Amino acid sequence: MSHRKRPHEDDGRRRRSLSPRRPRSAPRSPSPGSRMRSSFSSYRDASDLPPKTRLLCEIVAKTPSTAVEAALDDAGVRVTAADVEEVLKLSYAYPGAALKFFRWAGAQLNHNHSPYAWNLVVDLLGKNFHFDAMWDAVKSMRTERIISLATFASVFGSYAAARRIDDALMTFEVMDLYGVPKDVTALNSLLSAVCREGLTAHAREFLDRARRKMIAPDADSYAILLEGCENEGDAKSAREMFEEMIARVGWDPANVAAYDSFLTTLLKSRSTEAIDEAIQHLKRIREWKCSPGVKFFRNALDTLLKAKDSRRASVIWEMLAWRHGCYPDVEMYNTMIALLCYINLTDEAFKYMDEMLTYGVFPNAKTYNILLQFLLKTKKLKDATSIFNEMVKNECGPTHENCTMALKVYLDSDDMKMAIRIWKYMVDKEMDPLEETGNMLITSLRDADKLPEACRYAEDMAERGIKLSSGTLSKLRSSLTKLEEGALRRSSTPWWSLRKGGREAYIPTFYPLSGETPAILSFSSAIPHSVSHQFLVSETGFGSFHGVEIQRPPSVRFPFRCCGNPLVHPAVTALSRAANPPC
Repeated sequence: MSHRKRPHEDDGRRRRSLSPRRPRSAPRSPSPGSRMRSSFSSYRDASDLPPKTRLLCEIVAKTPSTAVEAALDDAGVRVTAADVEEVLKLSYAYPGAALKFFRWAGAQLNHNHSPYAWNLVVDLLGKNFHFDAMWDAVKSMRTERIISLATFASVFGSYAAARRIDDALMTFEVMDLYGVPKDVTALNSLLSAVCREGLTAHAREFLDRARRKMIAPDADSYAILLEGCENEGDAKSAREMFEEMIARVGWDPANVAAYDSFLTTLLKSRSTEAIDEAIQHLKRIREWKCSPGVKFFRNALDTLLKAKDSRRASVIWEMLAWRHGCYPDVEMYNTMIALLCYINLTDEAFKYMDEMLTYGVFPNAKTYNILLQFLLKTKKLKDATSIFNEMVKNECGPTHENCTMALKVYLDSDDMKMAIRIWKYMVDKEMDPLEETGNMLITSLRDADKLPEACRYAEDMAERGIKLSSGTLSKLRSSLTKLEEGALRRSSTPWWSLRKGGREAYIPTFYPLSGETPAILSFSSAIPHSVSHQFLVSETGFGSFHGVEIQRPPSVRFPFRCCGNPLVHPAVTALSRAANPPC
């Protein structure tokens, strides 16, 4: 059999006839086959392949199909049935070479390939639209008596992907000739393959045809069709299929997937009555002791969150089938908590958070951040502080956005202590960016007459490479200049006169008291062409300024103190560095 044969020309015409017409100006989209081939798994994507498997895959991928067998012989590799399966799974993009490898390996295995390897060959050929070769492989499997429903499921999927729906149905009709029963399980396999390709209307036709041939559909048949309606957003067909399902197979508590898909499809219709209709059908389903799964409840709550509809959300929440194994997960709790916060019912939101633990569900970082965000927006700072502390304790940290908001809110409320805690947390967690929040903190501390603290954090920012804005620097300079001028007016021996290079400078005599670290002294106008100069005076009273040795007069002491620190804070160093970065 020829294994590099392209699909027949009439096959191509049949595929094109089932495709929608496109405007002439529209670019031609890839064929289903090219889309599938682009998504095939490759040995290049597998990092932990055994060396032998990788070698075989490379030969298949890089060697023309006519030379594959010779290349494999030259490699001198012995293969097992498992090796063949692994290579085939990673060689879908090279059908001709893969088939030559399959034949070559058969000689080593006494032509005793596993059924799985044969099914891989059928699938590989079908997914590449080599349908003649695919059927040759199917016939060989029949001869070997290893054909199964899995074989035909692959054929159904390949024909559906190629939009050859009539051929898929024909395959179903001839299954029994190959020794595979043409029953409801086979029908469901066909329906699944067709619906997976967005062809639910065709699948419904197959269902009707099968029913006329005395193949009765079961609950799974309708669940497959309803899932197809969900994927295509076809609420009208979903209603019809649901009523037909109830009429033919009745209510079944195990048919959760069908109820899930039907109700979710109603939600996707986006009509104003959609949620009310879904709730009415949900009540009806529950009357028969049945229930949808978590998927519907999650989608319903998400829909109601967007609409900020707490009333209907509460109805949905109360209808969760607690006793049927359908429990809310953390995302569903997060949705309810967010919805309650949106309508300013944070107390109720806290109750839901406490309830989570009852059902073994634990709050995550998203839960805490939702609550923190709304507590900050509503200025409930006592609760916000409590939540922040709990978040840090439980390692469910606030987001950068929430930290920025918290810092601003606490600063606006003059809670500098909490604002500094937030800032330290952001720095400790290396959040980025930090310029906005850092400058905000320094400016607020300065405006609150906490200049030493403002300078200390300015120095810390500079050391961490966080940029101080020109506005922040200007405000700090202004405050420091006023501070120095005030000290000059009140000090009995406030200045030293220094001369260097014909220029005279006056340095304010601020010194640390005994036992304290040296103080960095700053002034902004003593020396021309300078923005800020520093002067270090040690406890011994000796120091230097611009290369000039100086000595503190023994009678001079530091005249003023501020919060136990030198009046001119050491962080002025950072101010100078930020204003005059080194070359």
